[in-house]
Formats: sequence, structure tokens, C-alpha cells
Amino acid sequence: MKTFDAQEMNMEQTKVLGTINKMGSSYNTRDIDVVMRTYEESAVVLFEPGSPVSGAIAIKAAFEDSLAVNPHFDFGKHEVIIAGDIALHLTPWTMIGKTPDGHSINQSGLSAAVLRKQADGEWLMVIDNPHGQSLLVTQDGTN
Repeated sequence: MKTFDAQEMNMEQTKVLGTINKMGSSYNTRDIDVVMRTYEESAVVLFEPGSPVSGAIAIKAAFEDSLAVNPHFDFGKHEVIIAGDIALHLTPWTMIGKTPDGHSINQSGLSAAVLRKQADGEWLMVIDNPHGQSLLVTQDGTN
């Protein structure tokens, strides 16, 4: 399957990527109110594998709590697949940060997000799972 650079995407794929980029850049600048505007009201986010969080209040609180490690995310190539008014976005990511006691954090993963096209043409996230790679880890923690 082919992955796309932004210049190779069609207009709708580019809009989906715009939502993802808006969320990522807003999170990196700690603007959680803008982050929240990239999600539908009934969205579900997995801040931890297997632990979905739903509802705007709970999702916003989890995003705010996650800022305690001063995270910065970078994304790899993007793949956007659209079927009607539903889109799937996939991208690898890396995150660096520091715990409140000063320990460095360096994590990576595979983000899988489902978006829905709104009546105004905007794409918003419905499901956001930044831990898609967790299914590839075996019981003993190896790949």
C-alpha cells in the first residue's frame, strides 16, 4: 500500500491531514482548546492501550494531564484512506518529554485515527488511537 506525501493527496485527503496537523501542532503548543475542536463531541481517545476515554470533559482533562511530561510529538509519513464521509489516518510518531522529576521520556508508536466529514465539509476525529502498535507486541513484551 502506498503512503502519501501531502503534495500527492487529493483535496479531501489534504483536509483530513489538515485536521491531524492542526491537532498535533496545537498539542505541541499546549493549546488544548484548539486540540478539542479537532474531535467530534462523542469522540473516543485511547491515551493508554485498551483504555478508551470518551466525553469532551474527560478527554480534555486527559490531554491537560498529559502535558505534565512536557511532550513534543513528531509525525512520520501519513496515509489517508477515505470511504464516503469516513476517513482512516495512519502515521508513525515519536515523542520526547521529561517527567516532573526530570527523567527523559522517548516513546514511539503508530497512530490510527478515524475521522468523519461534517456537514460543513470539515473533518473531525471520532476515534483516536495513538497506540495502534500495541497489538504487535507479544505477551512477553517483544515484537
